[in-house]
Amino acid sequence: CIPLVFHLGTVEWFNEIFVTADVPPEKDLETWLEVGAWSWNWMEPVLGTGTFVLMCVQYFRINMDHLGIKPYTHRLKSGRAQRLVRLFSKYDAEILMNYSETATIYMEK
Repeated sequence: CIPLVFHLGTVEWFNEIFVTADVPPEKDLETWLEVGAWSWNWMEPVLGTGTFVLMCVQYFRINMDHLGIKPYTHRLKSGRAQRLVRLFSKYDAEILMNYSETATIYMEK
């Protein structure tokens, strides 16, 4: 997203194809800050909305923790732990669950 705000070549390309706004005079596009001031007119709503969505997701995640609601990864690990206990029932269930819940979900190559 940053090149769509501050890089003159990318901003001119994006403007020509998608935005079609009036291009400021050459002297008003000499620095990256001036380019950013011009492109901010159409990039601010997109960047602002994206930032707001990310902020809301973080807020909900924090409140889920405060309310004791476990996120998706916890349910995934918990299901894996229960499946491991069922498969290896002759071993201690608590040790198997603790191991499974602390092990990583993905395998490193």
